[in-house]
Amino acid sequence: MPGIKIIILSIVLIITNTASLLSVDTPFNFLRYVQSARAAGLSGAFTTMTDDPTAVFFNPATISTVENHQASATFLKHVLDINSGNVNYVHALEGTGTLAANIGFTSYGSFDYADNLGNRNRGTFGANDLSIGVSYSDELDTNFFYGVTLKYIFVGIEQVSTSAMAVDAGLLYRLRDGRTNIGLSVLHAGMQLTTISNQNESLPLDLRIGVNHRLRGLPLLFNFNFHHLADDTDSFFDKFKSFSLGGEFYFGEVVQVRLGYDNQIRTFTAPEADKGLTGISAGLGLTFEDFNFDYGFSRYGSNANLHRFSVSLNVNKLF
Repeated sequence: MPGIKIIILSIVLIITNTASLLSVDTPFNFLRYVQSARAAGLSGAFTTMTDDPTAVFFNPATISTVENHQASATFLKHVLDINSGNVNYVHALEGTGTLAANIGFTSYGSFDYADNLGNRNRGTFGANDLSIGVSYSDELDTNFFYGVTLKYIFVGIEQVSTSAMAVDAGLLYRLRDGRTNIGLSVLHAGMQLTTISNQNESLPLDLRIGVNHRLRGLPLLFNFNFHHLADDTDSFFDKFKSFSLGGEFYFGEVVQVRLGYDNQIRTFTAPEADKGLTGISAGLGLTFEDFNFDYGFSRYGSNANLHRFSVSLNVNKLF
């Protein structure tokens, strides 16, 4: 087993090293949508979140910290007619790690066919994205976890489509104080399988580094992440403008209130004269014995407010 763990750690580090490659706009950018309402309320600062099944989308190593068998579902109401969501299941194996499986989708609504003159009486067509992932995570050493996700990605527009395979890999270390976690992940490292009109496209490679800390004597979990570190920038230090931070405040054992800020969204999404609250997020969580509900609000500009809803269940208590 030690030899296998060394090999796995080496693979994770090799994948991490590939994050220096250029990351550009591609048809697969839907993979970058924040995949949970709780994470949205924290502006995506989720790389080190523990005991949450939806954290697998940010760092597959985190599922080793999920207790029992848990299922989750998330719905995102995007701008216009765009809707997105996912379902996810995490299953802890007896002494041999943790498995997860998930399906994510995005629907862009319907579009009108039109001729060169703009006439639209020709019917409609749709566009959809799909991702299917399987994850595995285990402990490398005491409080030190690794995780890997293998996923198939499909993008369809009218009667044409493109597909890809990708890998997510991550590491998570829990400090002995029990209140601090440090994590690193590489997301969407892969290759295109089929093309549209022989047009080769890259995947939106993302390198994330994060830390969270539960304050002593204060009901607050503070989260900080660097993300989009694989993106091409004018200078090396410009990469670190892509950061997010979020605080989760606990009011008793049931209610959580969240507030976050994403500097990358604020810097690059809204025009300088109309930034307003762009980059700000907020959320609410309700935790019960076997059921959690989360709502997340994110502002991407004066006309782009996104709403996410997530539910998660302790499957052990249902069966």
